[in-house]
Amino acid sequence: MEEKNYQQYNRSHLKIYNSLTEKKEFFKPIHKDHVGIYVCGPTVYNHLHLGNCRTFISFDVIFRYLKHLGYKVRYVRNITDVGHLENEYYNAEDKIYKKSRIEGLEPMEIVHKYTLSFHNLLNILNVLPPSIEPTATGHIIEQIDLIQELIKKKLAYEINGSVYFDLKEYIKLYPYAYGVISKNKMDKLFHKKLKFLEEKRGFQDFSLWKKAPSNHIMNWSSPWGKGFPGWHIECTTMSTKYLGETFDIHGGGIDLKFPHHECELAQAIGIYNKSCLAHYWMHINMLTLNGKKMSKSTGNFLELKDLIQDKICEKNFYPSIFRFYILQSHYRNIMDFSDKGLMDAEKGYHRIIKAIKILRNFEPKTSEKTLINNFNVHHWINICYQAISDDFNTPLLITHLFQATGFIINNSLQNINISHINLLKKYMVYFVFDILGIQETNYHEENSKKLKILIKRLIKFRTEIRKQKNWIVSDRIRQELFHIGILIHDNKIF
Repeated sequence: MEEKNYQQYNRSHLKIYNSLTEKKEFFKPIHKDHVGIYVCGPTVYNHLHLGNCRTFISFDVIFRYLKHLGYKVRYVRNITDVGHLENEYYNAEDKIYKKSRIEGLEPMEIVHKYTLSFHNLLNILNVLPPSIEPTATGHIIEQIDLIQELIKKKLAYEINGSVYFDLKEYIKLYPYAYGVISKNKMDKLFHKKLKFLEEKRGFQDFSLWKKAPSNHIMNWSSPWGKGFPGWHIECTTMSTKYLGETFDIHGGGIDLKFPHHECELAQAIGIYNKSCLAHYWMHINMLTLNGKKMSKSTGNFLELKDLIQDKICEKNFYPSIFRFYILQSHYRNIMDFSDKGLMDAEKGYHRIIKAIKILRNFEPKTSEKTLINNFNVHHWINICYQAISDDFNTPLLITHLFQATGFIINNSLQNINISHINLLKKYMVYFVFDILGIQETNYHEENSKKLKILIKRLIKFRTEIRKQKNWIVSDRIRQELFHIGILIHDNKIF
């Protein structure tokens, strides 16, 4: 089968698990050759932990595969730089504003610092940048416009300078529309007895616009006075601005199903009066640690620097191995992080890379073109595509890659048709590098000890330079270390 035929066949056979219907569905884009994806990005008030990384690695594979199938993909991933409140209860604080007080920096310094950290981390993990990366603060006017539209339709109300979405009024108009993603039962939701802001009509009503306290730096003028937007309205605003009132895929971590994605959907249905916002809703499951959710607030988390900076000098650990480790579990399954799993992934990673190097350097000793072997390359290509086309089943694809790897390493390639060898080489590269996004390391055992010593001394030297407040040199060293895959997160120097 020719390459174009593989693409066309797998376009029509691609299945995606839809959180709306809770089943796999054949993917049918709204426009034949174009796909629109919106993924909820980070709130930039801290460094990403490994659980966050899993979400963005998973959607990177989805992005890569859709492009591999020949689609023109517009991938929108936002940056939340204002409005993400800790909760909807009393004295709730904006996460970025709170972090700015803790670190003694301006809110936009916090935003800049952790946006750079986010980009650097994803670059190290070989995550492709999105087509568009809009920010909440860059779309204040558009958010105000949508809030006004909701007020006009009596689906929102203003009180004391704040605006709230009226969920009871919404459900009167759309009785079965709230809870379709998270499967929450409305009768249980409305009968909860929780404390909430007295100015709200009901505890379930969520913020669209919050009145800013007099000392709150992050505020904008609005028809309701000085304030800032709520968390949910930004995503409805930016997704529809860049992808239209209805688009193909909306995604994020599983923890965003409720309330964030339910609120996004409610806002969109209320504004545009359409049955859906996205045709397919995708959610990446948790990467747990010690059997519990990774969370900064509980201290149960790991960052990539914990695996690279602290262990590279001992275990020669590379970011691509972590990426490979993540992809050995299906994105919809809970995955518990373990050192053993990571070390097993390292062995598997090096084995696959070894096979690719053998293919790359192979030189046939005969010109015979009719030699055959019991390894059927065409069948192998088909089952690899079947795996990735079945709701992006990366662990099954990796199993097939190991099958080919075993053949390449353990058998003589002299017994296979040279055209099949070229085909095998081509599709190993496609599946490993282009679709899974795995990178080949340039690690050499004989140089490892010298490299370990050099890196340790360089980090130690940089620490001394920082104490002298020589920021230019220390930043340059950090940048150079970053280029070889070493992340450094600094503590504050007083």
